Amino acid sequence: MLALLAVAAVVAVLVGVGVAQEYRVPPRADPDVPGAVVLVPGYGGNRAAFIGLTERLRTEGRRAVIVELPSGGTGDLVAQGAAIDDTVRGLLDDGEPSVDVVGYSAGGVATRVYLDRGRTAPAVRRVVTLGSPLRGAELAAAGGALVPGACPRACQQLAPGSALLSGLATAPPDLPWVSLWTADDETVTPPESAELPGTDAIRLQDVCSDATIVHSRLPSDPLAVGLVLRALGTGPLPTADPDQCDALRSEGESGA
Repeated sequence: MLALLAVAAVVAVLVGVGVAQEYRVPPRADPDVPGAVVLVPGYGGNRAAFIGLTERLRTEGRRAVIVELPSGGTGDLVAQGAAIDDTVRGLLDDGEPSVDVVGYSAGGVATRVYLDRGRTAPAVRRVVTLGSPLRGAELAAAGGALVPGACPRACQQLAPGSALLSGLATAPPDLPWVSLWTADDETVTPPESAELPGTDAIRLQDVCSDATIVHSRLPSDPLAVGLVLRALGTGPLPTADPDQCDALRSEGESGA
């Protein structure tokens, strides 16, 4: 009987250690030590939009992972944030020192939810969002009003003033974050809703005045890709500098 109790005690300790490891809070990311890049797809979870950028990051020597969003990328953004958390946890357990996160469209809002609630958020070194309705999208509000049944949970949460957006921390995390957006965005309206107070933002047309970039092209346009690559480095975040237009496009070209 005593032997059985001793075995049970050991098992309990081991289980407790496992739980502690699973939910441990990681140390704050070292800004000078880039780790893996976590890419969060937009509404609908289309991973293909990130294939080109993923390959480009890998040629730069970065490990890049696209998050598999639950419910086809149209469900609860809180659950999507939890999926990001799980992805980051896996990378940290695999030895990555930190992560950078790139969120496209609604994926940027899921990223904001993750940063607000995720246990692994301290391990995030830098954030880039691409055409993300961080302050809500009028299209989502219109869709919910006109055809309620055609506006799934994530669509409802993306409406300006939604309970989810209103419940997020007013101040963004204290880490380098740049939001890239295009004046030609026909999906996120108004396009400047991609600007979140307390973070850096760049309208692509302020860098290259001749840029014509619709929403779906944001993850692959050379200018946007060039800015993403610079933002994920160790130097200062890029700025809207027209003198860098040609250089950024060149850096963003596939295989450059």
